[in-house]
Amino acid sequence: MDELLKIAVPKGRISKHISRMFAEAGFAIPEELEETRKFILDVPEAGFRFIIAKPADVPVYVEYGAADLGVAGKDVLLEANRDVYELLDLDIARCRMSVIALPDWRPTLHPRVATKFPNVASKYFREQGQQVEIIQLNGNIELAPLIGLADRIVDLVETGGTIRENGLVEMEKIIDITSRLIANRGSYRMKNEPIQRLCDRLQQVLNARAEAKRAAAGGANG
Repeated sequence: MDELLKIAVPKGRISKHISRMFAEAGFAIPEELEETRKFILDVPEAGFRFIIAKPADVPVYVEYGAADLGVAGKDVLLEANRDVYELLDLDIARCRMSVIALPDWRPTLHPRVATKFPNVASKYFREQGQQVEIIQLNGNIELAPLIGLADRIVDLVETGGTIRENGLVEMEKIIDITSRLIANRGSYRMKNEPIQRLCDRLQQVLNARAEAKRAAAGGANG
């Protein structure tokens, strides 16, 4: 089944966005993409083989050629710095990466920052001319300032509800985050025609969505 384009997609709610976008692009994608317990899901009528993976593993599969394409958040790509092509901003799973702290935060002599993204955080604070100790955590990052483990955190913010509920405030935005379509370098050369066809159809969806947003905004203003 090597003729199928192998596409690594993250498990979880992003799969729903991917299914919808591919369907809008005219591909027959089964609804179970977002709910399947399978690790590999073939859709021969669309020419795809979906590989269901943890979000952080998607760029690894793509870099090493286990997948031709993948969908990964910009946060994952920045942190992992894998050798892949970034083909399209899919404008899904939109959020931002920010510096977060308690409202009464003040600079300290030995500042510590907790995060799931140590490479991104280290680079950001170096660029700001700040020396900080980075503490890597894998979950419940908001807990770190509440128990004195760190005085600030770097984390993803979507609505801001979680940080508000925990008495934290967003201090600085580092970067806006969306999911991206990425490609293995070798696959992009060897399977350029089907990859480009997919990119063109997804770009048409993005253009149509952007136009609909503009029309809606114009109607609201009118």
